[in-house]
Formats: sequence, structure tokens, C-alpha cells
Amino acid sequence: MERQAACMRKALFDQGYLDEQFIQLEDLQDDANPNFVEEVVKLYYSDSARFIRNIEVLLDKSCCDFEKLDDLMHQFKGSTSSIGANKVKRECTLFQEYCKVGNFEGCVRTFQEVKQEHAALKRKLESYLEIAKQAR
Repeated sequence: MERQAACMRKALFDQGYLDEQFIQLEDLQDDANPNFVEEVVKLYYSDSARFIRNIEVLLDKSCCDFEKLDDLMHQFKGSTSSIGANKVKRECTLFQEYCKVGNFEGCVRTFQEVKQEHAALKRKLESYLEIAKQAR
């Protein structure tokens, strides 16, 4: 189990899903708080679901408030950065660049990428955290 968890973890970094911030999260986990990373990741996914819904609502409106979109994405990106979700963070940055130039189509297209990377990371992290928990 430990080897499988280590391989899964390594793949998450090698494939660019996670960055060094995730390592810092793991460093905060100890015997007194053995589920720290899992709890932080769960909190991230509950918070991020709210950000995604709010961004979707704004993108569905006929007139687009790029400033509000950029602000929401900035908050989402901050949350994303806190767990080291590298690919999601990159897509968030691209979305913000489209907001700055007022490119609605770019925002919509990039937001689909944000959601895809977010979902892919969720599946991979859930699997990894489950295996890691069993290996402890």
C-alpha cells in the first residue's frame, strides 16, 4: 500500500497536478492530526464548488461583468493555490487574462478547462488520499 501511495503521489507531481504547496500541507500533518491534508482538500472542494457555481451564474448573464468574474476567479485561484493544485491554478490565471482584455469567449472556453482540471484533480486526489490513508 505504501508503495502504491508513493507512486500515485509521484504521478500527481510528475503530471503537473500538484506543486510544492501540497508538500507544505503534508508537512503540517502529524500524529495529532493524521487527517489534516484530507480535511483541507475536502474543504477546498466544498468552497470551490461555490466559486464555480457563482462564476457559472455570471457567465450565463447576457452582459458580462469582467471585473466581478476576475474577482471571483482571483478568490478561487487563491484557494486553489493553497492546496497546490497547479494545473487548476494555471487555467485560473488564463481565465483572468481573458477577463482583463474583455474576451468573453476566451473566458467561457477557459472556464470549461478550469472545471475539467478541477474534476480530474478531485478524482486523482481522492484516490491518492484513500490509498495513503490505508497505508498508514
